[in-house]
Amino acid sequence: MDINILTEQEVATLKDWIATSSHIVLVGHKSPDGDAVGSSLGWSEYLRYLGKNPTVVMPDAYPDFLHWLPNNEKIMRYDKHPEEVKALFASADLVFYLDFSEEKRVDDMMPLLQNCKAKKVIIDHHPGPGLEGALILSRITASSTCELVFRIVWQLGGFEAMTQHFAIPVYCGMMTDTGGFTYNSNDPGIYFIISQLLTKHIDKDKIYRNVFNNYSSWAVRLRGYILYQKLNVFEDLHASYYTITRKELKNFHYVKGDAEGLVNEPLRIRKMKLSISLREDTDQDQLIWISLRSVDNFPCNKMSQEFFNGGGHLNASGGKLFCTMEEAEKVVRKAIKAYAGLLQ
Repeated sequence: MDINILTEQEVATLKDWIATSSHIVLVGHKSPDGDAVGSSLGWSEYLRYLGKNPTVVMPDAYPDFLHWLPNNEKIMRYDKHPEEVKALFASADLVFYLDFSEEKRVDDMMPLLQNCKAKKVIIDHHPGPGLEGALILSRITASSTCELVFRIVWQLGGFEAMTQHFAIPVYCGMMTDTGGFTYNSNDPGIYFIISQLLTKHIDKDKIYRNVFNNYSSWAVRLRGYILYQKLNVFEDLHASYYTITRKELKNFHYVKGDAEGLVNEPLRIRKMKLSISLREDTDQDQLIWISLRSVDNFPCNKMSQEFFNGGGHLNASGGKLFCTMEEAEKVVRKAIKAYAGLLQ
């Protein structure tokens, strides 16, 4: 099966930029998920194979259920080590953007990226404008950025030399960005990739358990409480939403990742097409994080762009509102009503 995705010119440019660079930085987006972390760890493993010594930087914390990934301890967080990260970008001659294409996705780190004089490469699968002058290796039809990382390493002839330190994070990112291969994963090439990753003797069942069966008892209680007490269902519109306040997060001893995937649960309801999560930020007042999930052809990304200052994929998108929870609920109800024609 032909899984190559790069043109000859892209291959030549990528090889040249890597070969001539001495200080390489890989960066993921704010609130990094399994795909951002997995693609960064996988790509850094390939660069080390080439004799480079890259540094992976994340703007802030990633979920606890990813802390078992090989080499995750090498990730440098900007919110913990701002001066060290500033120095890295000041000396970098090549920077890879993994799983995002707009510099605003790194929030407080944005000035560092904008002022960095290094060559920039984007490896991403999200719709977006990208950057002028960058090498953009973006394919919005891909299931995940981890899938792209695999395809690129394969095309560059590096996969045979890769170990589990590459295969595990890449598989993990593909798995998490498709909800365990339950959406955005109909391309037969995905399963060829999985078959190749399995030749590295990874335990895909254990990877699933480490991610999806790794909650604290408090996290499980939080999920039950939200679904029982907070879920608003519009049966006639096949849509739902729920809210999580800062107080509720505190009451259930919330840690980052405890609500991961919860937004998918209402889609288990018969004929449900859209699920929306509204969560208050744990620190900043009047900041509500929005997550949207849908089935079939309902455009989460369009709704997120129009109402929630966000975007993303057709069936999985995110955004944020700068208001109270009560005001945010009004926006959500307005959005659902505006898209009633596509929901009924």
